[in-house]
Amino acid sequence: SCGGYLYSEKFARVWIPDAVEVWRSAELTKDYSPGDAALQLQLEDGSELEYKLNPKDNTLPPLRNPDILVGENDLTALSYLHEPAVLHNLRVRFIDSKLIYTYCGIILVAINPYESLPIYGEDIISAYSGQNMGDMDPHIFAVAEEAYKQMARDERNQSIIVSGESGAGKTVSAKYAMRYFATVSGSSTEASVEERILASSPIMEAIGNAKTTRNDNSSRFGKYIEIGFDRKYHIIGANMRTYLLEKSRVVFQASEERNYHIFYQLCASTHLPEFKALQLGSTDEFHYTNQGTSPIIDEVDDAQEMQTTRRAFSLLGIHEIQQLDLFRILAAILHLGNVEVTGRGSGNCSVSTENCHLTVFCELMMVSCESMAHWLCHKKLKTATETLNKPLAKTEAVDGRDALAKHIYARLFNWIVSQINKALRSSSVQHSFIGVLDIYGFETFEINSFEQFCINYANEKLQQQFNLHVFKLEQEEYMKEQIPWTLIDFYDNQPCINLIEECMVSTLIHALIHYINECYMPKGSDGSWAQKLYNTHLKKSAHFDKPRMSNKAFIIHHFADRVEYQCEGFLEKNKDTVNEEQINVLKSSKFAFLLELFQDEENAPGPTGTVASGRTKMPRVGQSLRDHKKSVGLQFRNSLNLLMDTLNATTPHYVRCIKPNDHKSPLMLEMDPSRAAQQLRACGVLETVRISAAGFPSRWTYQEFFIRYRVLMKQKDVLSDKKLTCQNVLEQLIQDSDKYKFGKTKIFFRAGQVAYLEKLRADKLRAACVQIQKTIRCWLSRKKYLRLRRATITIQRYVRGQQARTLCKSLRRTKAAVVIQKYQRMCAARRLYQRKRQKVVVVQRWVRSWLARLRYRRTLQALVYLQCCARRMLARRELKKLKIEARSVEHYKKLNVGMENKIMQLQRKVDDQHKENRELLERLIVVESSSVSELEKLHSQLEALQGVEEDARHLGDQVSTLEEELGLTREELERNRKVGCSSKNGSLFWHYSIVELNEKNNLLKSEKDDLNNLIKEQGQQITAHQELIEHLQTDLNEERTRYQKLLTEHLKLEELHADLISEREAAHMSKPGHVRTDSAYSSNESQYTHCSEFTGSEVSLQGQEVSDHLQGAVDVGLLLKLQRRVAELEQEKLNLQSEWDSREEQLQQDHAKELEECRRTLIAERDYEAQKRQELESDNKRLKKDLNDLRVSLSLGKGSGRASPGAPAYNVLLEQLSSITEELEVRKEEVLLLRTQLVNLEAFKYKEAASEGDSGDTSRSPTLDLHELNEDGELYMVYEGLKETNRLLESQLQTERQDHAEELQALRAQLQALREERDQQQELLTNTLKLPQDGRVHTALQHEISRLTRHNVDLMEQMDKQDKTIRKLKKQLKMYMKKVEESDREFFSVNHNASEALSSVSIIRKERHCQGMLECRKEDESKLLRALITDLKPRGVAVSLIPGLPAYILFMCLRHADYTNNDQQVCTLLNSSINSIKNVLKKKGDDFETASFWLANTCRLLHCLKQYSGEEAFTKHNTPQQNEQCLLNFDLAEYRQVLSDLIIQIYQQLIKCMESILQPMIVAGMLEQETIPVVLGLKPTGLRKRTSSFPEESSYTLDSILKQLESFHSTLLQHGNDTDLVKQVVKQQFYFICAVTLNSLLLRKDMCSWSKGLQIRYNVSQLEEWLMDKGIQVGGVREMLEPLIQATKLLQVNKKTEEDAKAIATMCTALTATQVMGSILNLYTPVNEFEERVSVSCMKSVQALLKDRQESPQLLMDSKTVFPITFPFNPSHVALENIQIPASLNINFLTRL
Repeated sequence: SCGGYLYSEKFARVWIPDAVEVWRSAELTKDYSPGDAALQLQLEDGSELEYKLNPKDNTLPPLRNPDILVGENDLTALSYLHEPAVLHNLRVRFIDSKLIYTYCGIILVAINPYESLPIYGEDIISAYSGQNMGDMDPHIFAVAEEAYKQMARDERNQSIIVSGESGAGKTVSAKYAMRYFATVSGSSTEASVEERILASSPIMEAIGNAKTTRNDNSSRFGKYIEIGFDRKYHIIGANMRTYLLEKSRVVFQASEERNYHIFYQLCASTHLPEFKALQLGSTDEFHYTNQGTSPIIDEVDDAQEMQTTRRAFSLLGIHEIQQLDLFRILAAILHLGNVEVTGRGSGNCSVSTENCHLTVFCELMMVSCESMAHWLCHKKLKTATETLNKPLAKTEAVDGRDALAKHIYARLFNWIVSQINKALRSSSVQHSFIGVLDIYGFETFEINSFEQFCINYANEKLQQQFNLHVFKLEQEEYMKEQIPWTLIDFYDNQPCINLIEECMVSTLIHALIHYINECYMPKGSDGSWAQKLYNTHLKKSAHFDKPRMSNKAFIIHHFADRVEYQCEGFLEKNKDTVNEEQINVLKSSKFAFLLELFQDEENAPGPTGTVASGRTKMPRVGQSLRDHKKSVGLQFRNSLNLLMDTLNATTPHYVRCIKPNDHKSPLMLEMDPSRAAQQLRACGVLETVRISAAGFPSRWTYQEFFIRYRVLMKQKDVLSDKKLTCQNVLEQLIQDSDKYKFGKTKIFFRAGQVAYLEKLRADKLRAACVQIQKTIRCWLSRKKYLRLRRATITIQRYVRGQQARTLCKSLRRTKAAVVIQKYQRMCAARRLYQRKRQKVVVVQRWVRSWLARLRYRRTLQALVYLQCCARRMLARRELKKLKIEARSVEHYKKLNVGMENKIMQLQRKVDDQHKENRELLERLIVVESSSVSELEKLHSQLEALQGVEEDARHLGDQVSTLEEELGLTREELERNRKVGCSSKNGSLFWHYSIVELNEKNNLLKSEKDDLNNLIKEQGQQITAHQELIEHLQTDLNEERTRYQKLLTEHLKLEELHADLISEREAAHMSKPGHVRTDSAYSSNESQYTHCSEFTGSEVSLQGQEVSDHLQGAVDVGLLLKLQRRVAELEQEKLNLQSEWDSREEQLQQDHAKELEECRRTLIAERDYEAQKRQELESDNKRLKKDLNDLRVSLSLGKGSGRASPGAPAYNVLLEQLSSITEELEVRKEEVLLLRTQLVNLEAFKYKEAASEGDSGDTSRSPTLDLHELNEDGELYMVYEGLKETNRLLESQLQTERQDHAEELQALRAQLQALREERDQQQELLTNTLKLPQDGRVHTALQHEISRLTRHNVDLMEQMDKQDKTIRKLKKQLKMYMKKVEESDREFFSVNHNASEALSSVSIIRKERHCQGMLECRKEDESKLLRALITDLKPRGVAVSLIPGLPAYILFMCLRHADYTNNDQQVCTLLNSSINSIKNVLKKKGDDFETASFWLANTCRLLHCLKQYSGEEAFTKHNTPQQNEQCLLNFDLAEYRQVLSDLIIQIYQQLIKCMESILQPMIVAGMLEQETIPVVLGLKPTGLRKRTSSFPEESSYTLDSILKQLESFHSTLLQHGNDTDLVKQVVKQQFYFICAVTLNSLLLRKDMCSWSKGLQIRYNVSQLEEWLMDKGIQVGGVREMLEPLIQATKLLQVNKKTEEDAKAIATMCTALTATQVMGSILNLYTPVNEFEERVSVSCMKSVQALLKDRQESPQLLMDSKTVFPITFPFNPSHVALENIQIPASLNINFLTRL
């Protein structure tokens, strides 16, 4: 009823058949009534047509879908499902929208664009990864993602079936699917598995693809690749099976076609030295490559492709030697094709053994030339009694030669496939797999033979499997929704399959067995076999037929078309025979690789499952029957059955590739409808449409139906139960209940019902629009009338008021004129007086300034002279001090004459340098005097210029006076004209005056214009300077980004290295007795190999031996990669070793020179000191003897009473004794010094002996000499003191030398600066004199200002340097004062302990002020880190403690370590803290609070290190107490850099965590949620929703995003993160939200509409309000949303005219041209009939306006971009001494100081 209703209306649109376009659109011009015999139509070109209906069934032409349904993503979403609708939808998507992918139920239809499109990059893969199939636009990546997720969800193997005819893009689609799997599922252990899987593609294209008339890279074989996955769904390996290689292409190519690519690549690489032995040339020289006369493919470099193929061979483990052997066989095939067979008739052919190509062929294959020439022209026949050699005819010999070439190539093809499978095979257990089937589609040509027969048989089997699968899915859907199931009639091709199998197997095998002689002997023919087919199947099978004009052909009615097959060559191609003796000749070859190809040929099947591998028919009787049974057809059938079993055990996904045209037009502007319809029928797309249309193709959820058709409901019809509401409304709108069915969750509609509902909805909306327009127009008209009335009254009022004001104004002006004259004359007189007074003041100012400068110079000279005198006096005092100090070390000079000489020499050098300095100073004084005289000259010239400037000002004042007079004259002239009392003479006078004044006025205007131009130029310079600043800022940000990316990669490598080490340790612990190293870690362990002497080739050979020994247990590709890595490391080690040897040799030479110099010096000193030592020892002995004698005499005298204490003699003796003792002590010191020198000499000897290698000789150790010489135990201390003294003298000398050099350099620099200044002044003077009088003053003033500015800058720099020096000295003074105080305290404590026995006075301890330090013992450091970092809970700390408390505690511990000058503890604390933070983040890196907490604390620790570093840039905000707490001993700038890197790492981890939380919310909240309930509703897609790969997740809304952002922001602030850092995090969040939302918008056609743009803009405004509430809308945060805002505006603006195009180009500054044109405008789809599509003219205009943009062609935004982080210094106002440590932290072991 609905369909009749639509036909009965005028202007209904239908499709009518057409011979050229297949279907044409037409419109009814007259209402149709049931029973009419014809329809009155109007075509799109305006012509009228009467379309007659079929009188038998009166079938009406198919209706056309509404425009809003055109261009749908899914063909089954169309309301009318039929062939013209499908063709039109594909054409609109392909040509208008430039979209090549479309769904048709479970099929992905891919149209070949014949050009590269930017839709396969890494960003597109990331966008489709993890998405459901129905959520994104159709794409091959969506199918691959669905297969991958279903494999993980259902734990069921998957398969992707890619089919289509040649040139449709099957191979490319399969390649992109494999690339997707390799990208999204990295391998678990072997990093090169994905690379090897992708590397197999160029190899298979080289050996299995060729150029045809339909495709430049056509696959001439079918292949099925199984990609294996482990339990974690990582790729672990792959396996390939091939089907039906087109061997005939090796020996024959049609016109405009080529042989397989590998032959052309080989001929293009003949210039390489390794290919010289193959004796190849151009492809035109070989018969097997020149038949197609098209050896070149546009934009393809065969030589470059050869390099790609060889790299792929190497990556897959095929060694260079094997590659050369492989190319050798290919070259032999080319030479075999050029072997000429001569002779006539039957049995008279021959091949000359001198044929050059035959000779080359035999040399390459290493076979006998005579044997091969003989068996190319003969064959062996065996009977029961004898064996005969039968000569062959020329044609038979040529066929035999070609058969041999095909057989060799097939064996080589199979060997390569087997090697690829070996390389892709993994030793791990395969858990599941995804198969990718790239197989030929249905083929029909003018001449169809055995190959097409097999191909079409395979497509029949695949179509049968497809039909069953589609039928099964439909049945499951109906049962799931509890819809009554009615059997749908679909095409069953089982009878056709049975017929083909009988033709291929039963009849053919029967004929071959029972008529074997007929087949082998000349009696057997293809014609007789055709007659047997006619007799068996003609008129017995509906799918078999016989052509009228041929007896050697038969017709099969396939599902896609009827095909006529020629029987010629059927039997021979099916048997695939090769002369056995030719094979035996090849087997007798000495070529090992050739023997490997033919080994076990009779028994072993092809390694890849290929049926085109060919078989050699052996004449042995026992095997004859078995050989016949294994024909090509039977092998192909068995392989196909295997494939079907594999596919039936998996979940299939279908990709159908379509060619838009036959001439490969790459512009996406042409689509041949007849060819497209033929391919759609052949690939089963139309059958899918028919099955869908037979049931309920349109399916809506109750919610979607309610939202869309709410406008058709009355208020009373709306109930709380949406399902019941929809049922009641549908019963009212559609009377026939069979047109729809109600399921559990969906409403099912028959074809055409959605279009009917859309028409009702459009009518209702149209009526509502008319009512709204009427009301609004009435309101606008009345508003306009009222506005005009008010305007008229207002105009009248203003006109009357103006008239009154004019009268009043004229009266007021008359009176005011007299007053103005009076005051004007007074002003003129006053102005003249003020001008004169101003000039006098200027003269006074200049004179006074000159006098002041003169006084200043005199004062300055006096001050400089006083400074010189004072400095000279201070220098003399310093010299006296130095002389006094020099006298104190006089005894050292006596002891060490050599040192004194050296010092004297250095002193002489210093004196010479002082003389040179004085000379330089004298020169400098001369230069200064000359410069002073020149400056005085310049000042005099400047004064003259200033006088000129005064004159110029005076002239300017005169000009202004003249202008005023000119104004007065004009007024007077006007007044005279009004009065009318001018005379003739007066008029002439005034005329001349006016002319003169006009000239002056023009001059002033020209000067004004010049000044304006100057201002503009300065403005341009300022603009250029600002642009330069912006450019430098951009470069700085890019450099930061690169550094942070490198840091991220470095951290990832460190983590990977740590993981590998831990895994290796775990493996060693699990297998303690196992010594063989796992291959997975060989690349890591090779880094620690220290003493390998192998070269790269030896390593590779050893790797080969190891691989042979392990018998395939280790993967070949991985082993090769590890071998290359080992070779690189060995080479790097050799380079480092050589560099080390060279440096060690240089050090040894330098050391030898130093030793030689010291040896000479010490020998001279040793002689002198030995003599001095002997003298001193003899004196010492003498004195000791005298002393003993004296003591004896005293003792004797005491006993006899001759001397008593207090007696004069006794006192004299005591005095003598004391003097002698003092002298003895002096001598003892001298002896000790001499012994020190001797020890030094012995130590030198010992060092020399050790350097010569005599390390084992301990007899020369200085320890023995030390014990021998050290009588009093103080020798070592004296020796150390002497060394310290020498060091002090040398350091002082070095300091003086360095100061002298710096002073000399400074003087030279000053002299150079004075010279440059003099040159500049001379140049300026010269340029100034060249200028006119007016410009000299200005130039001189500018120069003086610039000079003073430079001088001020220099003075400021000097002040800064002096301030830094003062701070440094103060710091050192503080340190020394503290050391003095400590020593004083120690001294007082010692004195106190000594006097403790004398007095026990109690001391009261004063209360000590806290110094902001915490003391941590070394054994407590681990407990501190565990309490502060490892076991700390961020949530509890953030709530109860001050922000950054762990950072403050760590810094206070660092302060104590710095205060005690404990560098080891400082390093330990910092390193352990950093490592602990890294470990915490590694364990809890996915927790946002943890990352935020440690980001805040790490930043605070960094700020503390800066704040208390003592540097002025960081301490200017400190309090005096904080400045006193600065670090004293250590500069931790390097650790600040390490902490900065750690902050970057934490920030990036924080961003990753944030992105992982926001990722699932963004698309649902920003795009899919209807935050504004609009009356427009959803678009009537009605598509069958894709099955979600995972259970339904909780839906997210915009509020969810805002709540999550609020949570992020509050957490960051709660943890004490800096405000700038929080802004950067928010900026990164908003960029990620914008990127994900915009990327999804660009890839979803259903989102590109006006209403969705309004929805997204509202959501963006909510985010902007959130920013305003937080006060962080500045700083570039809001700008992150600009691309999304512009995209929403683009969806909402008009897109019709050229003005609209200009507005779009001006508006879309943040979007690229690819995003504007290639996505948004192309994907824009109206939701209602009131919206219009983007006009073609507008799109062209926008494209022309955007084509000149210099920007990236990338379609999507990079959502993984992380902006470079900056963390400005933020000092803390928290006083360290006031920080309270809670007991909950359990760090009571710390001591507060």
